[in-house]
Amino acid sequence: MKRFFKHTYLTFRFFVVAMILVALFILAYIYPGLLSMVTILFFIAIGLVVVDLILLFKQKGILASRILPEKLSNGDDNPIEISLQNNYNFTADLQLIDEMPFQYQKRDFEINTQLKKHNQKKITYTLRPLERGEYYFGSLNIYVNSPIGLVMRRFQFAKDAMVPNYPSFLQLRKYMLLAFSNKLFEYGLKKIRRIGHTMEFEQIKDYVNGDDIRNINWKATAKRNQLMVNQFQDERSQPIYSVIDKGRAMKMPFDGLSLLDYAINATLVISNVALKKQDKAGMFTFSRKVENKVVAERRPSQMNKILETLYNVNTDFSESDFSRLYIDVKRSLTQRGLLLLYTNFETLDALHRQLPYLKAIAKNHLLVVIFFENTELQKLIQIEADNTFDIFQKTIAEKFMYEKKLIVNELQKHGIQSILTAPENLTINTINKYLEIKARGLL
Repeated sequence: MKRFFKHTYLTFRFFVVAMILVALFILAYIYPGLLSMVTILFFIAIGLVVVDLILLFKQKGILASRILPEKLSNGDDNPIEISLQNNYNFTADLQLIDEMPFQYQKRDFEINTQLKKHNQKKITYTLRPLERGEYYFGSLNIYVNSPIGLVMRRFQFAKDAMVPNYPSFLQLRKYMLLAFSNKLFEYGLKKIRRIGHTMEFEQIKDYVNGDDIRNINWKATAKRNQLMVNQFQDERSQPIYSVIDKGRAMKMPFDGLSLLDYAINATLVISNVALKKQDKAGMFTFSRKVENKVVAERRPSQMNKILETLYNVNTDFSESDFSRLYIDVKRSLTQRGLLLLYTNFETLDALHRQLPYLKAIAKNHLLVVIFFENTELQKLIQIEADNTFDIFQKTIAEKFMYEKKLIVNELQKHGIQSILTAPENLTINTINKYLEIKARGLL
């Protein structure tokens, strides 16, 4: 009996009928002749409630299940599927309330649908997680109305399910297709052709616009009576390391994700691209010390190893120690490789404090410093200034944006390559830089 009352709810229609009956009883008090008719309506309403309860509770009624992915992809839209089956002999109105993980703080999630008798239906909605970690789902609550609609019955399914949220693995396929097709060129994102310039010969091919004329094979051209060029393949098995700064500067949020999460997602994608290009991919993080090391390898299990390592990387809110980074790189990385350093410098002074260590690292490795545009400042610059305070804000914002460009020039002056990018364009710009370096044979 307790369970019966626990799963029974009164609908809005019930309260409307109740208020009408109360109003009629008040009217019958004034006009006694109406009392008998109102009493009959009262018992009819009670009878309809009883019939409604019998319709809802005489059988199992609704079956449902929540189908969760094995793991969530951070920063992406992840599909959550709900499977419904109606065993009632009538068309049921359903109200679905799925208890979201606490990370969302969402209390108004609701899906309303209708399901015909003895039919099945699948409903899909998406979740975009913004924090790595474990996501616990509560119960899947389904409230059912019969055609009478005076009471509802609640069903509960799939209680206490947990799904881990990993770095953005859904982007792997997307950016893999971009990196190995002409899509980058079509979208205006590709900087140069991917053909390498190392001395390892691959094949002779027809000349197309954009090929280096220095590679024209004149003997083959004369034989075929059309332009032919030598194609050289990129050098392989080169170590590509993603170096992630997890100091407090990387905690800054943009569009819900921290800079650290943008760097982690980009690391996962660029590691996959490097492995597909026959290079060796590795990574490590640093702040007060260097940790989370994955030695650059080219093996089938490397991506899974990198993914599991990135899952546990978190900001430690400390000032990053670039001297410790230099010492560890000097000791442990003996082979020259490409170091993609994800960090953030807001001012030229901040760069100058770390520049000696960056120059020292760049002597033995090809270092690319990747840091971020402050897109919020860009929005502030574009706002029309209406008063002195707005002018002051815009001036300060323009000063900080200009300092970012000075940082790029300062790094270039010392022979250090850099990427200044908006957080949302980090992954594609990093892939472009890697392809550019491979094509130019800089490594």
